[in-house]
Amino acid sequence: MDTELAQLESRIEQLVSLYGRLKTDHVELRGRLARLDAENRRLSDKLELATDKLEALLDKLPEA
Repeated sequence: MDTELAQLESRIEQLVSLYGRLKTDHVELRGRLARLDAENRRLSDKLELATDKLEALLDKLPEA
C-alpha cells in the first residue's frame, strides 16, 4: 500500500510538473502567434501598398 501511494504521489508530481511546462509553453506560443500575426498584417499592408503603386504606374504607361 505504501509503495502504491508513493508511486501515485510520484505520478502526481510528474503531472503537475508537466502541466507547468505546458502552461509556460502555451503562454510562449500565444506570444509568438501574436507577434507573427502582427508581422503578417504589416507585410500584407506593405504588399497592398506595393500593388497599388504598381497599378498606378501601369495606368500611366501608354497603350501599345
